[in-house]
Parts: sequence; C-alpha cells; structure tokens
Amino acid sequence: MVVVYCTLIINGRRTYESVPDNLKPTVQDELYSMGLDTDGKPLSVDEPVA
Repeated sequence: MVVVYCTLIINGRRTYESVPDNLKPTVQDELYSMGLDTDGKPLSVDEPVA
C-alpha cells in the first residue's frame, strides 16, 4: 500500500494528508528516499531529510 500511496501522491491523485495515519511515516520515508517531499515534489537542497 505504501508504494500505491506514493505513486498517487507523485501523480497528484492524492495528498499526504489523505494517507491513513498508520501509513504516513512509512509513506513519508519512502518519498524522502526517492528525493521527494510529502507533496511529491523534489526536495530542495536546503531541506534536511529526516
């Protein structure tokens, strides 16, 4: 499900806020590992990765 939510966020079909609370940390980690923020946009150089 994490990959599904990440794909939906990247494609603009869902928002991070719509992700179930129990999956949010894992979805966020997966997006960050791809170099993306929780909006599915590339991380800026100044943003620290948690």
